[in-house]
Amino acid sequence: MEIFDIVIKLGTFLLAYMLGSIPWGLIIARGLGHGDIRLHGSGNIGATNVRRVAGTWPAILTLLGDVTKGVIPIWIAITLSASKGTANTVYPSLVGLFTVTGHLFPVYLKFKGCGKGVATAAGCFLVLAPLACFVAIVVFFIGACFANRISVGSLLASAFLPIGVWLDTHSLEPALIAFIISSLIFLRHKDNIKRILAGTEPVFREKKPP
Repeated sequence: MEIFDIVIKLGTFLLAYMLGSIPWGLIIARGLGHGDIRLHGSGNIGATNVRRVAGTWPAILTLLGDVTKGVIPIWIAITLSASKGTANTVYPSLVGLFTVTGHLFPVYLKFKGCGKGVATAAGCFLVLAPLACFVAIVVFFIGACFANRISVGSLLASAFLPIGVWLDTHSLEPALIAFIISSLIFLRHKDNIKRILAGTEPVFREKKPP
């Protein structure tokens, strides 16, 4: 491999991490006058807590921002690979891992106060394995609506993702990266899992009194 190619790939990894680190939930909530989102609700900067604190439209903007920062680095990596006439899945898959790592451990927030990684992972695999991503989204909505808890949908979709990526791509590298990312998402949901088991996890749709 030429030195130039190595520099380009290292630069892409860095770009992926830096884009993944952008705290859209914090930026949007603060920009709309809701202050530091980390001081309200669950303290998370993801779309779920933004919806809880700032409302639906800020949450949608946050979701779009988090998904987009997953899409862009993968698209760049695949475009660069195509320009070299290669179909290597290792490089784009690693770029996805760096992107999600940036979201989970954002340099701009001193590696803490981050999101759960679900939306950013969805953005990555929307490009890497679109069919698997689509089915994972369906699994998410079914789980979230059935349990009335966003975290349940996120965990079910994350559990399905590695299998779905393998069935979609028939390639070990993206499936392995999907497994690593799913494991990281589960770790970020450890408190949610405890609350789910205890029956204290907040619902996203309150039942109307009779």
